[in-house]
Amino acid sequence: MLNAGPSWGSSRRRAVVLVAALLASGVTARLGWWQLDRADQKLALQARIEARGSLPPLPQAQLPRDAEAAQAQHYRPVVLRGRWLADRTVALDNRQMNARQGFYIVTPLLLGPGDAVLVQRGWMPRDFNDRTRLAPLPDQPGEVLVAGRMAPPPAKLLALAGAEAGPIRQNLDVVAFAQEIGVALRPWSVQQSDATRPAPGDNTTAAPQPLADDRLLRQWPAVAVDVGKHQGYAFQWFALCALVLGLTAWFQFLRPRFHPSSSSSPRA
Repeated sequence: MLNAGPSWGSSRRRAVVLVAALLASGVTARLGWWQLDRADQKLALQARIEARGSLPPLPQAQLPRDAEAAQAQHYRPVVLRGRWLADRTVALDNRQMNARQGFYIVTPLLLGPGDAVLVQRGWMPRDFNDRTRLAPLPDQPGEVLVAGRMAPPPAKLLALAGAEAGPIRQNLDVVAFAQEIGVALRPWSVQQSDATRPAPGDNTTAAPQPLADDRLLRQWPAVAVDVGKHQGYAFQWFALCALVLGLTAWFQFLRPRFHPSSSSSPRA
């Protein structure tokens, strides 16, 4: 007498495996398309950054005062006129430039009464004989012109709690630092591109003033948009999707056709 139980059970298992494989392939394919979409977003961001970099400097009167407006202007050229708050200069430790360890030198630039912005003035090498020794910066007590590009505040590195004090620090929080110095800071920064020039007076025919030699490097790294990372992830998800579909097609359809005896074991 024939027993239909094992055959029905085998068909049910095959159906469950097939449904699971289709779900897995659908999820992995969706993740692959999501990564490609992220790559497209990053490419659009890179295009916006390059377009902003080619624009004329943003007038000082139009500088944004809130983070949302600043984000729309990041990497736009600026030429700012103000006064250094030199005694509030901070050296951010463990910062690299050209694969060398050193400091990012950050000084608030006073734009007007109670209104300042952080300027990332450049990179200074570390003195490995005395970590706390910093090369002096040129004294510029009057108004200066600072050329650069708008940027987010300096990136934060991993640091111990309570270590953000003194002239050498690991990180600099804009809100906390504004409270510390008693001057409101714009929610963005400037990556300086040239040495500082003294601001001319009202006489526009005056001879140009020389640049201050501060010996700082300003080879700021390009903005990383990680397009290749997203494309690589997309390739991995699509490859996994193809693997699931290929294995399912082989074990569910092709192998039983070429090896029918392997799809069921003989029973007494």
